[in-house]
Amino acid sequence: MKTLALLLQYILPHRLLSRMMYGLMRIRFKPIKHITLNLMIKKFNINTAEAVSKNYDDYPHFNAFFTRALKPSARPIDQTANSLVSPVDGVISQLGKIDHDAILQAKGHHYTIKELLATEMTEDFLNGQFITIYLSPKDYHRLHAPLDCQIKSMRHIPGRLFSVADWTTQKIPRLFARNERLVNHLHTPAGHIAYVYVGAILVSSIETISNGVITPPYANQVTDILVQGQSQYKKGQEMGRFNMGSTVILLFPKNAVTFNAELKAGSELKLGQRIGTLEGIITPEKGQ
Repeated sequence: MKTLALLLQYILPHRLLSRMMYGLMRIRFKPIKHITLNLMIKKFNINTAEAVSKNYDDYPHFNAFFTRALKPSARPIDQTANSLVSPVDGVISQLGKIDHDAILQAKGHHYTIKELLATEMTEDFLNGQFITIYLSPKDYHRLHAPLDCQIKSMRHIPGRLFSVADWTTQKIPRLFARNERLVNHLHTPAGHIAYVYVGAILVSSIETISNGVITPPYANQVTDILVQGQSQYKKGQEMGRFNMGSTVILLFPKNAVTFNAELKAGSELKLGQRIGTLEGIITPEKGQ
C-alpha cells in the first residue's frame, strides 16, 4: 500500500489537483460549506474555541475558516529581547546544524542550500543552523515573523507539489528542494535569515501580506519578486498564510542561534513559543 502511495506521488497531476482544491476550498453554497466544515473539524480535531469567530456564517467559504484568525490571547508571543519564536503552529520535522551546505531532510536524505534557495549565494548559511516545521490540516495556517525582520528580497521557485507529510519526506529524495516554494530573504538583528514557505499537493495557494497571492497561477521559471507592500515586521506579526497545510524552513548563519535543548524531531510547536536564543546579535547598520 505504501509503495502504491509513493508511486502515486510521482504520477499524480499535482498542479491540476491543487487547482481543483483551490476551487473547492472557495465554494460559497452554505449547505456544502457547512457540511465540509463539520467534517473537517471532526476529522482533524480542530480547536474552534481559539478562533475569533465560531460562527460558520462569518466565513464565506471553507478556505476563510481554514485560514481563520485566532483570539489574541490564544498565541502569546514571547517578548524576551533575544528570543527566537516559532513562526507557526506545527511539528518539527528536523532541526540542527547545516553540514557545510547539506540540510537534513530525514534519515538518509539531504538537500543543499543551493538547491533549496535556487542561488549560488550560499555563504551566509554554510555550517549554520536550520529548522523545518510541518503544518498539518489541524493547525493554524497563518505564517508569522520569528523575530524582528525586514524582507530584503523574495524569490518564487516553481516545482513539484509532493506531499510534505512525514512518510514522504522519509522516502522522496530532496523533496523540499523539488517542491514549489517562496523564499523570503530577511534582514534581522541576527543577520541574514532565509524563511522558506514550501508548497505541497493540495496547497491551493501561498499568500503574503506584502504582495498578496503568489500562487496560483503556477509559474514555470524562477522569479525574483519586488516587495510591493509592508516589508518590516515585528516578532510574531503575520507575514503570510498557507491555504491548506505545508511546511516552513528557516536557515540561520553560523553561530546565529541556539535552539532550546529539549526540541527535537517530532516536538509540537505553537506560534509565539520560544524555540531558541539569538546569539551574535548585530546592529542594523552592520547588517545592511
